Parts: sequence; structure tokens; C-alpha cells
Amino acid sequence: MADERERVQPSGVWATAVGVARVRALESERRDALFRDPLARAFAAAGGLWPSSSPPDDEAARRRRLAVASSIVIRTKFLDDLLQQASASGVRQVVLLGAGMDGRAFRMDWPEGTRLYEVDTSAPLDFKASVLRQERAVARCERITVPVDLREDWPGALAAAGHDPAAPTVWIAEGLLIYLPEDAVELLLDRISALSAAGSRMGLTLGSRGVIERFGADAVPGSAASMWVSEMPDDPVGWLAGHGWDAAGHTLRERAAAYGRPFSTPPQREEGPGGLISAVRR
Repeated sequence: MADERERVQPSGVWATAVGVARVRALESERRDALFRDPLARAFAAAGGLWPSSSPPDDEAARRRRLAVASSIVIRTKFLDDLLQQASASGVRQVVLLGAGMDGRAFRMDWPEGTRLYEVDTSAPLDFKASVLRQERAVARCERITVPVDLREDWPGALAAAGHDPAAPTVWIAEGLLIYLPEDAVELLLDRISALSAAGSRMGLTLGSRGVIERFGADAVPGSAASMWVSEMPDDPVGWLAGHGWDAAGHTLRERAAAYGRPFSTPPQREEGPGGLISAVRR
């Protein structure tokens, strides 16, 4: 009970991580779940988002909520697969940037010797730690938290935590870049690239072109969409090639169909480059 009284409640951008946990908890309850995240419900409950809220009365708002939830489910599955492929290729360093309420250290099977670094600010990491203690959660790999703001010297903090840039790393930036201005995205990628040995992997989610206009224009203040500030480049594969990565892009719609969860609504506009990116360091 002491943890519950002392727990800092979610606020600002990192509060969106609790909303993501709620979506993952709902997915985990499905019979045909694309993944199961046993801790997601505890994270959502601790943040006041469980039991789940009733759907909005406004049909447009309901559709937007469903679209965002579907995108979270599909991107989670996509990045799970990428991490499994990286592990199978021999990569034993994992870095989750803006880790939030990510439960992969606890829910995925990791090869022996895997070190997983969760990089985020102190507030979400402290909140998460209190829930993990409450749930008596045990990580399935060596889990190392790195409390640092991504606008500061996070490479230095990561190095101090034991990260080895001479060994391949798999980097995950899930639901992160859309909250960063373009110059901060470039700096983040420059830093990732400088710390990535040949054979490193990377999984990114990028805001599709026009998503801020579609979802952010009338977003409720404080909601996730109200804090979105950047979208993907016109040519994300070419953009990453310029940083030394061989990348492939996939659309949410394409991956949803591949996972047996095809979107029921037709695209509102021509599909552009994919917002789900997998990349390998040259």
C-alpha cells in the first residue's frame, strides 16, 4: 500500500504510456490476441485507466480511438517480431528509448546473456518500478533502467549503465518520434547511429504524413494527439540510408492484413511510405 500512496501519477507525454498499456491489456484479453502482456492491466490500473472507460458518444471520436488502438496493437506485434529476429541473429543488447510501460523484459523469451536497457525519465521509471514491486514481476533477461531525458546526454548515461557500442544493439523507438520536433529526431538518430556496430537492428514507428492534421486538429488538450509534433519524412527509407542503415518500410494496413487483422475501413487517401520501419546497420 505504501507504493500506491507514494506513486507519482502520470502526466504530460509519459502519461500516454499508460494509455498504451490499457490498449495492450485489452488486446491481451482477446482469444486471438497477437501478444499477451500480463503487466499491462496493472500499469493501466495504477494510472487510473482500468476498468476501461466507455466509448465516446461521438462517432468520429469513437473511430479515432479505435484507429489509434489498432495502430498500437499492430506496431507492438511488429516490434515483437523484429526483436525476436534480432535475438535469433545473435544480438544481445536491447535498448528501448522512451520505454514507458513497455513490458517486453518480462513477457518475451530472451536468450541467455541478453541485456535490456530501458531509457526514460525518472518519473515513468519510478512509477513503473512501484507497479513491478506490487506485482512481484521478474524480468526474463538482465534489465537495466537508465533514468535520463532524451534531450540530454543519454548516450553518456547509457554507457555508464554498461552499454557496449562495439557489440550489435537492437534499438526500439516505439510511439516516440512523433512527440519530438524534427531537429530532435535527427539528433536522436545521429546518436543511435554513432552507438551502433555493424549488424545492429532498429525498429521505429513514424507518424504517417497528414496524421497530425487528421487527429491533432481537434484533439482534446492533454491527449496524445494534442502533443504530436512531427511526421515521417517523404522518403523514410532514403532518410535512414543517409544515416548508414538499410531499411524497409511497412504500412499499418499492410501489417494488419498479414497478422489476420485487416482494417475494415478503406484508406481515406493514397497509402504513402510505411510508418513501421525495420533497419539493419551497414
